[in-house]
Amino acid sequence: MKLILTPSAAAELRRIWESSPNSAGFRLAVEAGGCAGLTYELELLSESPEGMLPLEVSGIPIYVSEGHQTLLDGIEIDFPTGLAARGFVFRNPQARITCGCGTSFAV
Repeated sequence: MKLILTPSAAAELRRIWESSPNSAGFRLAVEAGGCAGLTYELELLSESPEGMLPLEVSGIPIYVSEGHQTLLDGIEIDFPTGLAARGFVFRNPQARITCGCGTSFAV
């Protein structure tokens, strides 16, 4: 499975991870919801989860549920900053439909 972090996303995830000394990394998942049907979940974990694919991207541990790997393969996570935008942005090559806010998609 391929997961891409832009330099700004890697820097922000590293900042969050390092500010939580007991963190095991992040969970990246897909949940039902949003205006297009599926939403992205990015969560800081307090311990390493069982049954999830462990990835290390830019030195940051990220865990992906086995059932979500095909939906997230090739995803790029960005963290634009500035007056017009701030927050994580997901660019998913598997998505056929995305909503205007960029956090909901359908395949």
